[in-house]
Amino acid sequence: MDKVFERFFGKMGENHQSDFFNNRQPQKKGTLKAAIIVILFFLIAEYFTMLPLNLRSPDFVFFLSFCLIIFVGLRSLFQASFDKVGKVLVGLAAVFIAYVFIGQLISSPIFHASSYQKQLNVDKKADFYADNPKVNYQSIPVVDKDSAERLGDRKMGEIVDYVSQFEVDDEYGQINYKDKPYRVTTISYSDFIKWFTNHGEGLPAYIRVDMVTQESEVVRLKEGMKYSHSDLFFRNINRHIRVHYPTKMFENPSFEIDDAGNPYWIAPTYTYKIGLFGGKDITGAILVNAIDGSCQYYNIDKVPTWVDRVYPSNLLLTQLENWGQYTNGYFNTIFSQKGVLKPTDGYNYIALNDDVYLYTGLTSVSSDASNVGFALINMRTKEAKYYAISGAEEFSAMSSAEGKVQNLKYTATFPILINAGGQPTYFLSLKDSAGLVKSYAFVSVENYQIVAVGNSVAEAEKEYYQLLNDNGKVKVDFETKSLKAKITAIQEAVVNGNSHYYFKIEGEDKVFIAPISLNSELPLLKVGDQVSIEFVDDDSASQTVSTLKIG
Repeated sequence: MDKVFERFFGKMGENHQSDFFNNRQPQKKGTLKAAIIVILFFLIAEYFTMLPLNLRSPDFVFFLSFCLIIFVGLRSLFQASFDKVGKVLVGLAAVFIAYVFIGQLISSPIFHASSYQKQLNVDKKADFYADNPKVNYQSIPVVDKDSAERLGDRKMGEIVDYVSQFEVDDEYGQINYKDKPYRVTTISYSDFIKWFTNHGEGLPAYIRVDMVTQESEVVRLKEGMKYSHSDLFFRNINRHIRVHYPTKMFENPSFEIDDAGNPYWIAPTYTYKIGLFGGKDITGAILVNAIDGSCQYYNIDKVPTWVDRVYPSNLLLTQLENWGQYTNGYFNTIFSQKGVLKPTDGYNYIALNDDVYLYTGLTSVSSDASNVGFALINMRTKEAKYYAISGAEEFSAMSSAEGKVQNLKYTATFPILINAGGQPTYFLSLKDSAGLVKSYAFVSVENYQIVAVGNSVAEAEKEYYQLLNDNGKVKVDFETKSLKAKITAIQEAVVNGNSHYYFKIEGEDKVFIAPISLNSELPLLKVGDQVSIEFVDDDSASQTVSTLKIG
């Protein structure tokens, strides 16, 4: 009997053991094949998407959930069954998705209105006149982004060996370089073939546009830039940063130059400060040398002072909007809207104290076309100031300036806020249908009917001061000098498509600048000719002439 039981149960055990291993073998193979496919898919997708490997990134969590679902589907297909492991992994994917949706819900302003409102620390007692000294017209930026693009393209077209191989990037970010406002951008490879034939040497130059003088320059580099947006594979600037910082969440890198003119990419890093996925804010910046690709991360309080743009404009505007609308809680923004402010639709940049500030007006949600104040936000430090100066909204000022030259059909640029003659003033440029700057305008913030237009900044400023005096706003002290002397040197230069004449006269060390619009006989001037000129003297080394007569 014992031998019978031994033979029976022994045989049954052998059969069960054999079935177990026979069943496990295809399961292992199916899991392995599914894992290999999903890992390859993950690596390929990550190469193109460059998502941060960070569970604080909603996009990455969704992508991870998607990969889990694909793995379960392939695994079930290969082993022809949907087992407990598959169910657990699907459940895990569902947990990840719920984590994102619930995290976004509990991080929303409806639960954290006060935290959102306090993200931007705004100085409401700022003194506009103390923070913005009276402007020198020789330092007023007259070039906007569109004009910079035209100037850069024109300059690029003059360099034959470049124009056939490269094109100009349309970034043109505003920076301060040697205490002057500039717009800078890189050149890029025209196409794959141009990249293939030139990437060994890299991009040979970048473009720099002086926003005051309108002079554009193609800055040739001793060694080409190997890392840029137009580079391919692992020299693409975004992919290069992702490889070095796989878990960092960072914004799209912007182009800047340091004090020595060396090209860099600045990639602000961010995290979420409110709940799981709310209150996005900048934590630091990754600086990448565009030539050799060397990277360095800086905490937000350690970013070098030559870097001008750490906080993206859209983020600052979002935080400013939150500051204005959540002053009295979330539900106040829906019902009574007491004390709710919102930024105006446009914004611009102002150069102050060797930093770049974002400027925009603030208006009440229930008001008409008028501002209740203005905000300036430092784009490197996020220092924010609010000036409680009521007046015309920017678009009203633009319409007023355009109305002055309606017969010429000029269009106005979005203004900047300056202190002119001790008065808050909008300054803007007026462009023709070709996008070239033709005139300049000063518009009073407090009364947009006070508007002065001139063919030069000096001419417009002089007229504006006179209008302020005539309207009893304030007595503006400005000295108009008159000189009559012979020309000792003269040179023509084309600025933004317009001829300007730079000349010296007897008895003066200053360089005088006269646009062609002042006198049609300017091209006939030569050394020894006598001229009578008027200009507003501000003790600068160069002066823009407001009137000029020959003879």
